[in-house]
Amino acid sequence: MNKKLTQLGRQVKQPSSPDKAVLEAVANPHPDTDYLVRFTAPEFTSLCPITGQPDFAHFVIDYVPGAKIVESKSLKLFLTSFRNASGFHEDCSLTIGKRIAAAIKPKFIRVAGFWYPRGGIPIDIFWQSGKLPSNVWLPDPGVQNYRGRG
Repeated sequence: MNKKLTQLGRQVKQPSSPDKAVLEAVANPHPDTDYLVRFTAPEFTSLCPITGQPDFAHFVIDYVPGAKIVESKSLKLFLTSFRNASGFHEDCSLTIGKRIAAAIKPKFIRVAGFWYPRGGIPIDIFWQSGKLPSNVWLPDPGVQNYRGRG
């Protein structure tokens, strides 16, 4: 096991905020091959910075790793650290993407945040960085646009 990992295989307290969350990386087991990694977080929550009410989103995070991959337990703890943090949808979405990019320096990353309606308007935030290798398939995020009750 990587001795630098501080969370995997250990009981760890939930970080109190995204700033205090530790996002960890491990060596890419196939650095000679371009491939896509997808994380889906359908029950993401944060707090509205104005009202303090909960906001809900469905995140799809796609990346093509370079030398490192995201350690998934640390990603889970990082994402859930937003539950008691306030931020506009744009801030939460870009903070997630930029922190992952800084931690692993992927060849390509795309973060799609599908936020549930606030004030009757759903807000979807998309951010990407890097160039998708030509030999990698990037599937559609698979999240339908908000349609209400039908």
